[in-house]
Amino acid sequence: MNGHGEEQVVYEIAVAVAAPMVTLGKAAAEMQMKKPTCIGMDLQFEWEEVNAFVKQPDGSWFSWWERYQCYNHLIYGIVNKSNCNVVLKYDGKEFCWEVGQSLLQMLESEGIVKLVFPLHDEMERKRLLRSWALNWRDLTDQPIDEIYSYFGTKVAIYFAFLGKYTSWLVFPAAFGLIVQLVDFGPLQLLVLPTFFVSIILWAVLFFQFWKRKNYALLARWQINYTTGTGQGHKGFGMEWSSLQSPVEVISNLGIDQTKEKELYQRHEWLGYFMRFRNDAIIILSIICLQLPFELAYAHLYEVIESDIMKFGLTAIYLFVIQYFTQFGGKISVKLIKNENNATTEYRADSLVYKVFGLYFMQTYIGIFYHALLHRNFLTLRQVLIQRLIISEVLENLMENSLPYLKYSYKKYTTIRKKKKCENGSSRGKIHVCSRVEKEYLKPAYSASIGEELEDGLFDDILELALQFGMIMMFACAFPLAFAFAAVNNLMEIRTDALKLLSMLKRPVPRSAVSIGAWLNIFQFLIVMSICTNSALLVWLYDQEGKWTIEPGLAAILIMEHVLLLIKFGSSRFIPEEPAWVRANRVKNATQAQDVCSKQLLRTISGGEKTSGALKKKE
Repeated sequence: MNGHGEEQVVYEIAVAVAAPMVTLGKAAAEMQMKKPTCIGMDLQFEWEEVNAFVKQPDGSWFSWWERYQCYNHLIYGIVNKSNCNVVLKYDGKEFCWEVGQSLLQMLESEGIVKLVFPLHDEMERKRLLRSWALNWRDLTDQPIDEIYSYFGTKVAIYFAFLGKYTSWLVFPAAFGLIVQLVDFGPLQLLVLPTFFVSIILWAVLFFQFWKRKNYALLARWQINYTTGTGQGHKGFGMEWSSLQSPVEVISNLGIDQTKEKELYQRHEWLGYFMRFRNDAIIILSIICLQLPFELAYAHLYEVIESDIMKFGLTAIYLFVIQYFTQFGGKISVKLIKNENNATTEYRADSLVYKVFGLYFMQTYIGIFYHALLHRNFLTLRQVLIQRLIISEVLENLMENSLPYLKYSYKKYTTIRKKKKCENGSSRGKIHVCSRVEKEYLKPAYSASIGEELEDGLFDDILELALQFGMIMMFACAFPLAFAFAAVNNLMEIRTDALKLLSMLKRPVPRSAVSIGAWLNIFQFLIVMSICTNSALLVWLYDQEGKWTIEPGLAAILIMEHVLLLIKFGSSRFIPEEPAWVRANRVKNATQAQDVCSKQLLRTISGGEKTSGALKKKE
C-alpha cells in the first residue's frame, strides 16, 4: 500500500501477463534469437519455419530462459510511437510519456510499477513439490529435466551437481566411519595415508565424471556449449553482441583497418591491467586487514580457557566478520565494473573469485592456525565439529526460516492495513492478498553480494565449496567429517528445493553451461588438500618436531608429488566429453557443413548463370 496523508490509502494492483506461443515466437524472431535446428546448427529463429527447430525436453519450442527473454521484450517493447508526448494521469498526478520511450521503464522510474517478476506456475510447482522437495524416498535422484524446464539451466545444473556430489560422498563417508571407529592396531600408522590417497583419487575422479555428466546434460537440453552465454560484452566504449565479428565492430566505429591491431592490443592489455590491479587490491586487503583479524581471533580462542568466554568471543567474531565480508563483496562489485570482461558471465566469475578469497580466509585461517602452528589436533577436531555440525545446522535453519518469517510479517502487515482501510470505509467484505500479491510479498532469490551479476545460487554454492574445502583439507584430522557432509547434503537438496518452490519468488532464469568459476575453485581446493594433508601427516608422525621420520618423510613427499601429478594429468586418462556427445557434435557439424556447402554451390551456380545471361544481352 502507498499512504498519502492519514486517511487516503491506495491499493497496489497486481497484473499477471501471459502470451500465446505465436506471440512469443514472433518476439523471438524480432530479438534475432538463435536456436538449435534439426541439422545441429544454431540459426536465427523464424516463426514461419518453426518446424525446423528442435523442441525442448518438455515438448515446448522455447526454454524457460528463452520465454522469459521474450516476455521482457514484449512488455518493455511497448513504446510511444506517436509524433508527440502523451500525458498520463495516476493518483492525481500527471506523467509525461515521451516519444520513443518505453512505457514500463517510465512507470518504473516514476515508482508506479514497483516490481516485474516471474510468477510460479501452480500446477508445475505442486507437482515438483510432490516429486522433488517432499520426496525423501529417492534420496539423491532428482527430476533434473523438470527442474530445467521450470527454473532454467543454471538452477538445474546446480542441483545436478549437488545430487551427484552427495551420491559420490557415500564412499568417503563409509571409509571415514571405518577409519574413525575401528582400531587397526599396528596398522594404524598406514590407515591415514591410505585414507588420504583414497579421498584425493575420489575427488579427482568425481570432478572428471561430473564434467562428463555436465556435457551430457547440455547435449540432452540442446545447448551449444561452444557458444558464450553472456548477454553481450563491452569494449571500445560501446556494447555489442558476443556474436558480432571484430571486423564489424571496427567498421561500425569507423576505424582505419591499419590501426585495428593496435586498438585490439591496447584494449586487451588494458583489460589485463585492470584485472591485475583489482586482484592486487583484494589480495592486499585480505593480507593487511583480514589476516591479522582472523589470526587474533584464532590466538585468543587458543589461549582462553573458559568455555563461556570462548562462546562470547565466537559470537562477537561472527557478528563482525559478517559485516566485513559484506563490505568486501560491495568493494569487489565496484572494482569489476571497471574491468573489460568479455561477457556478463565473465564478470560474474571475476566477482566469485574475489569474494571467495574473503570467505576462504574467514573460514580456514583459524583452522590452519590450530593445525599447522600449534599442532593441537584435539582443538582442531573441536573446531571442525563446531563448523560442520553447529554452523551448517544454524545456517540451514536461518536460510530457510528467515524467508518464511519475512514473508509472514509482510503478509500480516499488508492484511492488517487492508482491514483497517476497509473497515474505515464501511465495506462489508475484506479482501485478503491474492496469489500474485502473496508472491510479491515473498523474498527474492538474491545473492548476498552483486545481485545484478549473481542470484541466490552464489550463497548456496559458496556453502558447498566451503564444506568441500573443510572436509578435504583436514581429512586426516577428522575422517568422520565426510559422513556429516553426506547427511547435511541430503538435507540440503530438499531444503533448497522447498525454499525455491514455496518460500521465495520464482527466480529469474539465468543462462549457464556449467557451474562456472566454482569448478576452478573446487579444483584449487583439491590441490590445497594435497598440501595440507601431507603436512598433517608429517606433524602427526613427527610429534617432537625433529623432522627425523625417514624414510616416512620422504615417502610423504613422494606421495604428495605423485598425487599432484595424478590431479593435473587426470584429464588425459578420463575424457571430459562422453564419446556419444562428441560423436553427435561431429555428426551435427558435418551435416551443417554439407547443407551450407550445397546452398553455397547453388548460390554460386545461380550467380554465374545470371551474370552469363547479362553478358549475352549486352
